[in-house]
Amino acid sequence: MDAPPRALISVYDKTGVVELAAGLVELGWDLIASGGTARVIEAAGLPVTDTTDYTGSPTMLGHRVVTLHPRIHGGILADREDPTHRADLEAQGIDPIDLVVVNLYPFEASPGIETIDIGGPTMVRAAAKNHAHVGVVVDPADYEPVLVELRSDGSLSVSTRRRLARKAFVHTETQDAAIVDWLDSGTDPGEPGLPATLRLELERAEVLRYGENPHQRGARYRPRGASGFFDGVVQHGGPALSYLNLMDAEAAWRLACDLGDGPAAVIIKHANPCGAAVAGDPATAYSRAFDCDPRSAFGGVVAVNSIIDEATADAMVAAAQADVVIAPGYADGVIERLAARRANTRLLQASQGRSDGFGWELRSLGADGDFLVQTPRALEVDPSAWQLVTAREPSGPEWADAVFAWRVCAHTSSNAVVLARDRTAWGIGAGQQNRVEAGELAAAKAAGRAAGGACASDGFYPFPDGVGAAADAGVAVVVQPGGSVNDAAVIAAANERNLAMLLTGERQFRH
Repeated sequence: MDAPPRALISVYDKTGVVELAAGLVELGWDLIASGGTARVIEAAGLPVTDTTDYTGSPTMLGHRVVTLHPRIHGGILADREDPTHRADLEAQGIDPIDLVVVNLYPFEASPGIETIDIGGPTMVRAAAKNHAHVGVVVDPADYEPVLVELRSDGSLSVSTRRRLARKAFVHTETQDAAIVDWLDSGTDPGEPGLPATLRLELERAEVLRYGENPHQRGARYRPRGASGFFDGVVQHGGPALSYLNLMDAEAAWRLACDLGDGPAAVIIKHANPCGAAVAGDPATAYSRAFDCDPRSAFGGVVAVNSIIDEATADAMVAAAQADVVIAPGYADGVIERLAARRANTRLLQASQGRSDGFGWELRSLGADGDFLVQTPRALEVDPSAWQLVTAREPSGPEWADAVFAWRVCAHTSSNAVVLARDRTAWGIGAGQQNRVEAGELAAAKAAGRAAGGACASDGFYPFPDGVGAAADAGVAVVVQPGGSVNDAAVIAAANERNLAMLLTGERQFRH
């Protein structure tokens, strides 16, 4: 008569372990379990053999050595098809182990020497290595599917064992990475704030329609074991999202959230704002953002930082087609109205605000393997720290326009110049090779609508000609980082044109 199958169970997280053990016993399995796991199973009235009784060796070194024993690891690692392995098992009196159920100490929650698991990862890796013969389970969510398959088929399939083995290696790798991060945190890597190593572990969250262009494949990935921002975004209508839809939606949402608590609307095209406004209600904010550059708004991404009501929906229907609309919510009937009139517009609902969960900004230098890493861009605006360097002081509305223009400029590709009035961006010059032409482009788009407002430049003016272009556009105040060797001449030019000038002391390049 064949010996019954055998399962070894040793878990820190005991969620569902009694139900799993009961299911295995019902199927005729023998159970081996370590210490606390054995006590929990035994307390449920189920037959189980403690590992110390199974191996004949006591727990040692304050629980550091429990399962590190040839009778356990020989039973896990034996290749059942290798006659020499079978002979070794028989000679040593070792029984095969068919299922290993293990999860590890919670190192990430409680980092320290004693939460660095040794026996657990050793059993997990051994079982995963020998997945041709052994099933390994590290996640309580897999208990029920495993039981269902065992009840149905009597054993786990090759594909199931392989899937579980992959998950097991991820489980041990995750703890190893957390240990390395913990050790790195206690050392000086040589560059303050920059760790010696970064582990970028991603899992595919969503396959996209295509990549940046239709001939490229694309997908959205997220940090493994974590939720990305777009995991919480609900799509209410429209076609599937593409690579550029997500890029522009992310850029639009960040800027809309950065414009403050008042109703704000942003229109993004190719990662740059072509319209942005703050107003007393979302419909007015959207209309002003659209009026900034109606031609560029066609096929863009719209972000509104407040509930889209009927009036805002009416304004959107009357304006150009948008590829994506993203907002924290929609009033009753608005989704149906927009979907009926704009069938190709993707309607997204996002949680308010954003966070930099990974903690670093990364950019790939192509497919060759190099990455650029930097701390996240700080976009908190503190106008009280700005320096007034001209004889003329800005009025209250001019200050508000300067703050608004600076925020929009910080979200625009360099070189960038933004002209704004009444907290509306009337002219945006983005991605130019020199600052003068960025200002000229912004002035041409503004067409006089920013007169009396503000001009923001993401980098310092190296020469007075940029200030002259701003004055020619009719603005009253210029906000820029300062720091040029020609600052004195630039400030003198501002005084000559009766402009107020504010220096932020901080550059906001964006590439």
